[in-house]
Amino acid sequence: MVIKVFLASSSGSTAIKKKQQDVVGFLEALKIDYAQLDIASNEDNRAWMRENVPGEKKPTNGIPLPPQIFNEEMYCGDYDTFFDAKEDNTVYEFLGLTPPPGSKEAQQAENSQKLQNGSVTEEHPDDDTTRKPAEEEEQEEAEGDKVEDNHLVSEEEEELRELEED
Repeated sequence: MVIKVFLASSSGSTAIKKKQQDVVGFLEALKIDYAQLDIASNEDNRAWMRENVPGEKKPTNGIPLPPQIFNEEMYCGDYDTFFDAKEDNTVYEFLGLTPPPGSKEAQQAENSQKLQNGSVTEEHPDDDTTRKPAEEEEQEEAEGDKVEDNHLVSEEEEELRELEED
């Protein structure tokens, strides 16, 4: 699958140039294969892009501005949706690609899958530690504790009682 980025090589708008550079630079940083298709110098590219951007994604004037991103013939989105995906660490999903192992997006997908399946651990990306769900922590804390007269007695309390009795 080839990602197609429709660009305008001779755009007079600095905003459009910056957006195009942002998309291309990010794809290069992630080592994602892509093709740049110039709509300024190639009328076929311009016509194809305009025809294949879905109607609901076109601006009110009907002419979509670059950059527009496709995965082969599948429309992925414009710069704004690309930027949102980048901020959410979902660029591979946005592009219709499988995230490579070890990427943030792959880790998020794996963690999401584990949580849906009721897995035992929950990842915390901020501190790179693995925590057990609260119920499991409570269960482990309660192991070894006894209930006497409807009162939970910890192992430490029980040891203190035994020492006091001796």
